[in-house]
Amino acid sequence: MASSHPPLTWQHSAEPTNPTIASTLPDEVVTCLQNARFLHLATCTSNTPHVSLMNYTYLPSHPFASSTQLPPPSSPSILMTSNPSSKKTSNLLSNPQVSLLVHDWVSTRPPNVERDRSPEGRPGGGQGRSSLASMLMQMNSTAVSSISATINGTAIVLDPGSEEEKWCREQHLANNTFQESEADAGGFGASLERVESGDGGRASYVSGEDVKVVVVRIRDGRISDWKGGVSDFRLREGSGGETEGERMVNGVVGGS
Repeated sequence: MASSHPPLTWQHSAEPTNPTIASTLPDEVVTCLQNARFLHLATCTSNTPHVSLMNYTYLPSHPFASSTQLPPPSSPSILMTSNPSSKKTSNLLSNPQVSLLVHDWVSTRPPNVERDRSPEGRPGGGQGRSSLASMLMQMNSTAVSSISATINGTAIVLDPGSEEEKWCREQHLANNTFQESEADAGGFGASLERVESGDGGRASYVSGEDVKVVVVRIRDGRISDWKGGVSDFRLREGSGGETEGERMVNGVVGGS
C-alpha cells in the first residue's frame, strides 16, 4: 500500500519547477481562493518569521490604479484586515514582502499504530471509533483534497479614510458576512478572538475603526498537490483578472 505513494523527495523543488507565466492565475488557484474560508499569512522581520490565520477577500483585479504604491494596479489582490498593534502589522510595515498559503483540503490526523495499541490513547476509555467517526476522520481523501497554493506578493497597509481604504473595507465586510450557522464558526483577522455578538466577529476584525486594511498584490506562487508534485506560476507585469468595467470579488461579478 505504501508503495503507491511517491516519497516526499521524489521531485526536486528548490528551484522554480515547471514554471508558467500568464496574465491570470491558474484555474485551480482561483478555485481555491474562491472557496477557502481562511488562509495563512506569513510575515518576517529581522529574520524572525510569523504566521497568522486570516479571513480574506480575493479580488481578481483592483480598481484603484493610482492610489497605491504597488504596481501593477490591475493584478489580482488579496484583502485582509489587521490589528494595528499586532505583530503582523508591525512586520508588514517593516517588510512588505509576504507569503500566503491557501488550500482546498480538510484534514484530520488519523490514529497511528502506537495510539491504537494503547488503551490510554483511545477516546472514550479505550473504546474504538464508530464507523461514522472513522469516515469523518478520513475526509481528507482525494475526494475533498487536491492542492495547496503558496502565493507570494507585496503588501501595503492602506491609509485610513482614503477612498481605496473605504472601498476595500466594504468589499471585505461584504465578503465575510455569512449566515448565522457559518458565522458561529468564528473569524480570524484583526482581533483573532471569538466574538460572541452573533456577527461572526465582523464588528471587531473588519468594521472596527482602528483595524488596518491590507492589500497584497499577487506576484507569483507555487502549487503543491497531494502526491508531492509541484509547479510554479508567475503573473505577467500589468496582468489583470477581469474584463473592462467589471468588478469581481472572490470571482463573483458585483451587482447592485
